[in-house]
Amino acid sequence: MSKGETSLYLALIHHPVMNKNQEIIGSAVTNLDIHDIARMASTYGVARYFISTPWADQHTMVKELLDHWLHGHGATYNPARKEALSRVRLVWNLDEIVDQLGKEFGRKPLIITTSATEQENTLPWQELRERIGDKEPVLILFGTAHGLAPEILQRADYSLPPIQGGTQYNHLSVRSAASIVVDRLLGS
Repeated sequence: MSKGETSLYLALIHHPVMNKNQEIIGSAVTNLDIHDIARMASTYGVARYFISTPWADQHTMVKELLDHWLHGHGATYNPARKEALSRVRLVWNLDEIVDQLGKEFGRKPLIITTSATEQENTLPWQELRERIGDKEPVLILFGTAHGLAPEILQRADYSLPPIQGGTQYNHLSVRSAASIVVDRLLGS
């Protein structure tokens, strides 16, 4: 970790996730998710932001976008964007993330999932804030589409409480949810 960084890592999972019919699907990587979550991660000192997708065409697209902002014209045109996107790591699946962090820390990170519904293994916000403050490596998983598939939720050590907005509507964009979660954990 460099100065100002936390022991918090984020992962945006594109497969396996759920659709509105509660079927397991894969979703496409979006430009907005790449940029906006990276900018938020940089603002709060998140160590790394992983984008997980199992499709080669999606890898090609993300690599081209990152290359533009990290090494191409975008790098000199917008250095702040370059700084934010330098935190992004493209991976094929969750196992790859856990392996990378396991090698880096000599142990598996604490895996935390997010969901719009309460999970049995919910960890209070304050307890996770303390663990991050103690520099325990923490990996928070966010699902695209309509959320993480059960097989991902089952891999978690804990799940965060759902974000409640006070209405019946309960389907935030992943960019909004990630920003709220990270602010609750790292915000002043």
